[in-house]
Amino acid sequence: MEIFNHNSNINFLGLRKFTVGLGVALVIASIVLVAVRGFNYGLDFTGGLSVQVAYNSPVEVSDVRQALVNAHFDDAVVVPVGGANGLQIKLPIRVVDEAGANLPADKRADKVRDEILAALKASRPDATVKDRSFVGAQVGEELRNDGYIAMIFVIIGIMGYLWIRFERRFAIAALATEVHDVLLTLGIFALTRREFDLTVLASVLAVVGYSINDKVVVFDRVRELFRASRNATPEEVLNRSINSTLSRTIITSLFTGITMAALYFIGGPVVHGFAITMLIGIVVGTLSSIFIASPILLWLGVSKKDLMPVTKDNPELLRRP
Repeated sequence: MEIFNHNSNINFLGLRKFTVGLGVALVIASIVLVAVRGFNYGLDFTGGLSVQVAYNSPVEVSDVRQALVNAHFDDAVVVPVGGANGLQIKLPIRVVDEAGANLPADKRADKVRDEILAALKASRPDATVKDRSFVGAQVGEELRNDGYIAMIFVIIGIMGYLWIRFERRFAIAALATEVHDVLLTLGIFALTRREFDLTVLASVLAVVGYSINDKVVVFDRVRELFRASRNATPEEVLNRSINSTLSRTIITSLFTGITMAALYFIGGPVVHGFAITMLIGIVVGTLSSIFIASPILLWLGVSKKDLMPVTKDNPELLRRP
Protein backbone atom coordinates (compact mmCIF):
# COMPACT_ATOMS: atom_id res chain seq x y z
CA MET A 1 0.00 0.00 0.00
CA GLU A 2 1.64 3.22 -1.19
CA ILE A 3 0.50 6.81 -1.40
CA PHE A 4 3.67 7.96 -3.14
CA ASN A 5 5.66 6.18 -5.81
CA HIS A 6 8.46 4.17 -4.20
CA ASN A 7 10.86 5.49 -6.84
CA SER A 8 9.79 9.14 -6.65
CA ASN A 9 12.56 11.70 -6.50
CA ILE A 10 11.27 14.74 -4.61
CA ASN A 11 14.20 16.97 -3.69
CA PHE A 12 13.54 17.34 0.04
CA LEU A 13 17.18 18.17 0.74
CA GLY A 14 16.93 21.11 -1.66
CA LEU A 15 14.66 22.79 0.90
CA ARG A 16 16.99 22.18 3.82
CA LYS A 17 18.02 25.79 4.41
CA PHE A 18 14.40 26.88 4.64
CA THR A 19 13.08 23.90 6.64
CA VAL A 20 15.93 23.78 9.15
CA GLY A 21 15.85 27.58 9.49
CA LEU A 22 12.12 27.45 10.16
CA GLY A 23 12.66 24.61 12.66
CA VAL A 24 15.31 26.60 14.53
CA ALA A 25 13.07 29.68 14.59
CA LEU A 26 10.16 27.64 15.99
CA VAL A 27 12.40 26.06 18.64
CA ILE A 28 13.59 29.50 19.77
CA ALA A 29 9.99 30.76 19.83
CA SER A 30 8.96 27.72 21.90
CA ILE A 31 11.76 28.32 24.41
CA VAL A 32 10.69 31.96 24.76
CA LEU A 33 7.04 30.96 25.21
CA VAL A 34 7.87 28.38 27.87
CA ALA A 35 10.16 30.84 29.69
CA VAL A 36 7.76 33.80 29.52
CA ARG A 37 4.28 32.25 29.69
CA GLY A 38 5.10 28.94 31.37
CA PHE A 39 2.65 26.05 31.60
CA ASN A 40 -0.86 25.92 32.92
CA TYR A 41 -0.07 23.12 35.37
CA GLY A 42 -2.90 20.87 36.50
CA LEU A 43 -3.57 19.68 40.03
CA ASP A 44 -1.16 16.78 39.53
CA PHE A 45 1.73 19.27 39.58
CA THR A 46 0.43 22.22 41.60
CA GLY A 47 -1.51 20.31 44.24
CA GLY A 48 -5.20 20.67 44.97
CA LEU A 49 -8.51 18.87 45.31
CA SER A 50 -10.48 17.04 42.64
CA VAL A 51 -14.07 16.00 43.35
CA GLN A 52 -16.19 13.93 40.96
CA VAL A 53 -19.91 14.56 41.28
CA ALA A 54 -22.81 12.63 39.75
CA TYR A 55 -26.47 13.53 39.25
CA ASN A 56 -29.53 11.42 38.51
CA SER A 57 -30.27 13.49 35.40
CA PRO A 58 -28.29 15.76 33.07
CA VAL A 59 -26.91 18.93 34.61
CA GLU A 60 -25.62 22.18 33.16
CA VAL A 61 -22.02 23.11 33.92
CA SER A 62 -23.01 26.76 34.26
CA ASP A 63 -25.55 25.92 36.98
CA VAL A 64 -22.99 23.95 38.99
CA ARG A 65 -20.40 26.72 38.59
CA GLN A 66 -22.91 29.30 39.81
CA ALA A 67 -23.77 27.17 42.85
CA LEU A 68 -20.08 26.98 43.73
CA VAL A 69 -19.62 30.73 43.30
CA ASN A 70 -22.56 31.31 45.63
CA ALA A 71 -20.71 29.16 48.21
CA HIS A 72 -17.55 31.32 47.69
CA PHE A 73 -15.66 28.71 45.64
CA ASP A 74 -14.76 31.29 43.01
CA ASP A 75 -11.62 29.42 41.83
CA ALA A 76 -13.42 26.17 41.09
CA VAL A 77 -12.95 24.62 37.64
CA VAL A 78 -15.89 22.49 36.46
CA VAL A 79 -15.60 20.07 33.54
CA PRO A 80 -17.99 17.34 32.32
CA VAL A 81 -16.90 13.75 32.98
CA GLY A 82 -18.58 10.49 31.96
CA GLY A 83 -21.56 11.95 30.13
CA ALA A 84 -24.11 14.64 30.87
CA ASN A 85 -24.73 13.42 34.44
CA GLY A 86 -21.17 13.63 35.75
CA LEU A 87 -18.84 16.51 36.57
CA GLN A 88 -15.34 16.99 37.89
CA ILE A 89 -14.67 19.95 40.18
CA LYS A 90 -11.08 21.09 40.68
CA LEU A 91 -9.88 23.47 43.37
CA PRO A 92 -6.36 24.85 43.92
CA ILE A 93 -4.31 23.88 46.95
CA ARG A 94 -4.88 27.33 48.48
CA VAL A 95 -8.57 26.59 49.06
CA VAL A 96 -7.74 23.36 50.89
CA ASP A 97 -5.07 25.07 53.01
CA GLU A 98 -7.58 27.72 54.11
CA ALA A 99 -10.08 25.08 55.26
CA GLY A 100 -8.45 24.69 58.65
CA ALA A 101 -4.85 25.23 59.68
CA ASN A 102 -5.06 22.85 62.63
CA LEU A 103 -6.42 19.90 60.63
CA PRO A 104 -4.37 17.28 58.73
CA ALA A 105 -4.28 17.69 54.96
CA ASP A 106 -6.70 14.82 54.29
CA LYS A 107 -9.16 16.16 56.85
CA ARG A 108 -9.02 19.60 55.24
CA ALA A 109 -9.70 18.00 51.86
CA ASP A 110 -12.67 16.09 53.30
CA LYS A 111 -14.02 19.28 54.83
CA VAL A 112 -13.86 21.12 51.50
CA ARG A 113 -15.50 18.13 49.76
CA ASP A 114 -18.38 18.24 52.24
CA GLU A 115 -18.78 21.98 51.74
CA ILE A 116 -18.88 21.49 47.97
CA LEU A 117 -21.51 18.75 48.29
CA ALA A 118 -23.62 20.93 50.57
CA ALA A 119 -23.45 23.81 48.08
CA LEU A 120 -24.46 21.54 45.19
CA LYS A 121 -27.31 19.92 47.15
CA ALA A 122 -28.70 23.35 47.91
CA SER A 123 -29.14 23.75 44.16
CA ARG A 124 -29.84 20.12 43.17
CA PRO A 125 -30.65 17.61 45.98
CA ASP A 126 -29.71 14.64 43.75
CA ALA A 127 -26.00 15.54 43.75
CA THR A 128 -23.65 12.85 45.09
CA VAL A 129 -19.87 12.65 45.41
CA LYS A 130 -18.43 9.67 43.54
CA ASP A 131 -14.72 10.23 44.16
CA ARG A 132 -12.32 12.60 45.86
CA SER A 133 -8.58 12.91 45.21
CA PHE A 134 -6.14 15.26 46.86
CA VAL A 135 -2.54 16.09 45.90
CA GLY A 136 -0.35 18.11 48.23
CA ALA A 137 1.81 20.94 46.91
CA GLN A 138 5.06 19.13 47.75
CA VAL A 139 3.90 15.91 46.08
CA GLY A 140 2.88 17.86 42.99
CA GLU A 141 6.29 19.53 42.75
CA GLU A 142 8.03 16.16 43.11
CA LEU A 143 5.85 14.66 40.36
CA ARG A 144 6.70 17.57 38.06
CA ASN A 145 10.44 17.30 38.68
CA ASP A 146 10.42 13.51 38.31
CA GLY A 147 8.55 13.85 35.03
CA TYR A 148 11.13 16.21 33.57
CA ILE A 149 13.96 13.93 34.73
CA ALA A 150 12.22 10.96 33.08
CA MET A 151 11.96 12.90 29.81
CA ILE A 152 15.69 13.73 29.88
CA PHE A 153 16.63 10.10 30.56
CA VAL A 154 14.40 8.89 27.72
CA ILE A 155 16.09 11.23 25.24
CA ILE A 156 19.59 10.28 26.47
CA GLY A 157 18.70 6.57 26.28
CA ILE A 158 17.47 6.95 22.71
CA MET A 159 20.66 8.76 21.75
CA GLY A 160 22.76 5.96 23.25
CA TYR A 161 20.74 3.33 21.40
CA LEU A 162 21.21 5.08 18.06
CA TRP A 163 24.91 5.62 18.76
CA ILE A 164 25.29 1.84 19.20
CA ARG A 165 23.02 0.79 16.35
CA PHE A 166 24.14 3.35 13.75
CA GLU A 167 26.89 5.94 14.14
CA ARG A 168 27.66 9.04 16.15
CA ARG A 169 26.26 11.34 13.46
CA PHE A 170 22.92 9.52 13.45
CA ALA A 171 22.69 9.82 17.23
CA ILE A 172 23.38 13.55 17.12
CA ALA A 173 20.83 14.08 14.34
CA ALA A 174 18.22 12.07 16.26
CA LEU A 175 18.90 13.97 19.48
CA ALA A 176 18.57 17.32 17.71
CA THR A 177 15.26 16.37 16.11
CA GLU A 178 13.91 14.86 19.34
CA VAL A 179 14.68 18.09 21.20
CA HIS A 180 13.02 19.96 18.32
CA ASP A 181 9.87 17.81 18.53
CA VAL A 182 9.55 18.03 22.32
CA LEU A 183 10.17 21.78 22.48
CA LEU A 184 7.64 22.50 19.73
CA THR A 185 5.02 20.38 21.47
CA LEU A 186 5.68 22.11 24.79
CA GLY A 187 5.72 25.50 23.07
CA ILE A 188 2.21 24.90 21.70
CA PHE A 189 1.01 24.08 25.23
CA ALA A 190 2.61 27.24 26.57
CA LEU A 191 0.99 29.27 23.77
CA THR A 192 -2.52 27.83 24.14
CA ARG A 193 -2.38 27.55 27.95
CA ARG A 194 -3.95 24.11 27.87
CA GLU A 195 -3.78 22.26 31.17
CA PHE A 196 -0.50 20.41 31.62
CA ASP A 197 -0.88 17.38 33.90
CA LEU A 198 0.54 13.87 34.31
CA THR A 199 -1.51 12.59 31.37
CA VAL A 200 -0.02 15.23 29.08
CA LEU A 201 3.49 14.50 30.37
CA ALA A 202 2.97 10.79 29.64
CA SER A 203 1.86 11.64 26.11
CA VAL A 204 4.97 13.82 25.60
CA LEU A 205 7.09 10.77 26.45
CA ALA A 206 4.99 8.75 24.00
CA VAL A 207 5.65 11.42 21.36
CA VAL A 208 9.39 10.95 21.89
CA GLY A 209 9.08 7.22 21.25
CA TYR A 210 6.79 7.65 18.25
CA SER A 211 9.00 10.29 16.69
CA ILE A 212 12.21 8.28 17.04
CA ASN A 213 10.51 5.29 15.40
CA ASP A 214 9.96 7.35 12.25
CA LYS A 215 13.58 8.44 12.21
CA VAL A 216 14.93 4.90 12.72
CA VAL A 217 13.01 3.76 9.62
CA VAL A 218 14.59 6.53 7.53
CA PHE A 219 18.03 5.94 9.05
CA ASP A 220 17.80 2.23 8.27
CA ARG A 221 17.08 3.03 4.65
CA VAL A 222 19.99 5.52 4.58
CA ARG A 223 22.36 2.82 5.80
CA GLU A 224 20.96 0.29 3.33
CA LEU A 225 21.27 2.62 0.33
CA PHE A 226 24.74 3.82 1.30
CA ARG A 227 25.98 0.23 1.35
CA ALA A 228 24.23 -0.67 -1.90
CA SER A 229 25.19 2.41 -3.93
CA ARG A 230 28.48 2.92 -5.75
CA ASN A 231 28.69 6.50 -6.95
CA ALA A 232 25.70 8.23 -5.36
CA THR A 233 26.43 11.36 -3.34
CA PRO A 234 25.27 11.62 0.29
CA GLU A 235 22.58 14.12 -0.73
CA GLU A 236 21.22 11.71 -3.36
CA VAL A 237 21.19 8.81 -0.88
CA LEU A 238 19.38 10.86 1.76
CA ASN A 239 16.80 12.07 -0.76
CA ARG A 240 16.19 8.52 -1.98
CA SER A 241 15.84 7.31 1.60
CA ILE A 242 13.17 9.89 2.41
CA ASN A 243 11.30 9.23 -0.84
CA SER A 244 11.33 5.45 -0.47
CA THR A 245 9.96 5.60 3.09
CA LEU A 246 7.57 8.50 2.51
CA SER A 247 4.44 6.35 2.01
CA ARG A 248 5.17 4.36 5.15
CA THR A 249 5.75 7.56 7.15
CA ILE A 250 2.55 9.25 5.95
CA ILE A 251 0.35 6.15 6.31
CA THR A 252 1.60 5.41 9.83
CA SER A 253 1.10 9.02 10.91
CA LEU A 254 -2.33 9.21 9.27
CA PHE A 255 -3.75 6.13 10.95
CA THR A 256 -2.20 6.96 14.32
CA GLY A 257 -3.69 10.44 13.99
CA ILE A 258 -7.12 8.96 13.21
CA THR A 259 -6.87 6.83 16.35
CA MET A 260 -5.96 9.83 18.49
CA ALA A 261 -8.76 11.89 16.94
CA ALA A 262 -11.24 9.15 17.82
CA LEU A 263 -9.87 9.09 21.35
CA TYR A 264 -10.29 12.87 21.59
CA PHE A 265 -13.87 13.00 20.30
CA ILE A 266 -15.17 9.78 21.86
CA GLY A 267 -12.93 9.11 24.86
CA GLY A 268 -14.19 12.00 26.96
CA PRO A 269 -12.47 14.91 28.72
CA VAL A 270 -10.23 12.69 30.84
CA VAL A 271 -8.14 11.68 27.80
CA HIS A 272 -8.36 14.98 25.91
CA GLY A 273 -4.91 16.06 27.07
CA PHE A 274 -3.28 12.80 26.00
CA ALA A 275 -5.01 12.75 22.60
CA ILE A 276 -4.32 16.37 21.66
CA THR A 277 -0.66 16.08 22.71
CA MET A 278 -0.23 12.97 20.59
CA LEU A 279 -1.88 14.67 17.61
CA ILE A 280 0.50 17.62 17.92
CA GLY A 281 3.49 15.30 18.35
CA ILE A 282 2.52 13.15 15.36
CA VAL A 283 2.41 16.17 13.05
CA VAL A 284 5.63 17.68 14.41
CA GLY A 285 7.47 14.32 14.47
CA THR A 286 6.44 13.42 10.93
CA LEU A 287 7.58 16.75 9.52
CA SER A 288 10.88 16.61 11.38
CA SER A 289 11.55 13.08 10.09
CA ILE A 290 11.17 14.34 6.53
CA PHE A 291 12.57 17.86 6.66
CA ILE A 292 14.91 18.11 9.68
CA ALA A 293 16.68 14.82 10.46
CA SER A 294 18.25 14.15 7.05
CA PRO A 295 19.53 17.73 6.49
CA ILE A 296 21.26 17.54 9.86
CA LEU A 297 22.84 14.22 8.83
CA LEU A 298 24.06 15.83 5.61
CA TRP A 299 25.57 18.81 7.44
CA LEU A 300 27.28 16.47 9.89
CA GLY A 301 29.08 14.92 6.92
CA VAL A 302 27.61 11.41 6.86
CA SER A 303 29.16 9.27 4.14
CA LYS A 304 29.43 5.70 2.89
CA LYS A 305 32.80 5.36 4.61
CA ASP A 306 31.12 5.80 8.01
CA LEU A 307 28.88 2.79 7.38
CA MET A 308 31.35 0.48 5.65
CA PRO A 309 34.13 -0.85 7.91
CA VAL A 310 37.49 -1.04 6.19
CA THR A 311 38.20 -4.68 7.10
CA LYS A 312 36.14 -7.69 8.03
CA ASP A 313 38.07 -7.98 11.28
CA ASN A 314 36.90 -4.57 12.38
CA PRO A 315 34.94 -5.04 15.66
CA GLU A 316 32.62 -2.26 14.49
CA LEU A 317 31.22 -4.66 11.90
CA LEU A 318 30.62 -7.42 14.41
CA ARG A 319 28.53 -5.32 16.78
CA ARG A 320 26.13 -4.05 14.11
CA PRO A 321 22.77 -5.80 13.72
